[in-house]
Amino acid sequence: MERVAYRGWKNNLRLANREVELIVTLDVGPRIVRFGRIGGPNLFAEMKPQMGGTGEKEWMIRGGHRLWLAPEAKPQTYELDNEPVRVQAIPGGARVIQPRGVLTGVRRSMDIRLDPRRNRVQVVHHLKHEGRRTLRCAPWALTVMARNGQLVIPLPGKIPHTDRLTHNQEWSIWGYTDFSDPRWTLGSKYVFFRQDPKRGPNKLGVAHREGWVAYQVGSDCFVKWFNWKAGAAYPDGGVNFETFSNQDFLEIESLGALVDLAPGRTITHTEVWDLVTPMKAWKSATDVDRNLLPVIRRAKPLVARLL
Repeated sequence: MERVAYRGWKNNLRLANREVELIVTLDVGPRIVRFGRIGGPNLFAEMKPQMGGTGEKEWMIRGGHRLWLAPEAKPQTYELDNEPVRVQAIPGGARVIQPRGVLTGVRRSMDIRLDPRRNRVQVVHHLKHEGRRTLRCAPWALTVMARNGQLVIPLPGKIPHTDRLTHNQEWSIWGYTDFSDPRWTLGSKYVFFRQDPKRGPNKLGVAHREGWVAYQVGSDCFVKWFNWKAGAAYPDGGVNFETFSNQDFLEIESLGALVDLAPGRTITHTEVWDLVTPMKAWKSATDVDRNLLPVIRRAKPLVARLL
């Protein structure tokens, strides 16, 4: 770990191993603003006019990875994170801690650990309630991916209708969701969603039990791992995964379970990230099966220990 300047911010923490690096800005946040190969492109989007900014009077998306409270509502969800954060060393990484939120009374923080031997990151998200009233909320981890990439969402295996008569999937659809949009490919085994700089908002939520999604930009593949808790209540119609895209970026979002967060309590939500490179481009489900699925199967037992 070292302190570096990045994109106009003077105070940033860089975590690196032999192949990949993370940059966490300390001037605002908590935000992870870069993840990628050393010397390679940032897999995360960067909103250039907002990079390096601090102290703004309105919320800034900026890009990168952030922590929100679900379900989405104004103004609570858009509570400002434009002030400096504290950093503490923890075993294997760093904890970045936001000041207590003025609107919600919640203090947000992230524990960030980069594996020294693998291109793997564990991010533990914390919501600590320091206010006076119980909040109905869930942790919401959003990663803003770079343009011109493609997301793959695995679907559950097929079941003959004679073996199960009830549904086994739940999707949430927004008022602007449009499946005639050519960015979508709804397949038998996977859903593909592509970022297109010429197209505006579209969104989908899924009660996702497969445990992973992946986003490819060029030859780099970002895999996000997260859990589903059977019997738990989730936001937005019961979904623990959402994806949103517009002309600037594509978001990959995982959500924790809804809880009544009492004053003094803390809830956590864990993600694990892998960077797989080089990865051949996915043009079909066959490509995913051939090139990505073996990587997923090898990694799954190791990742399960971190979630």
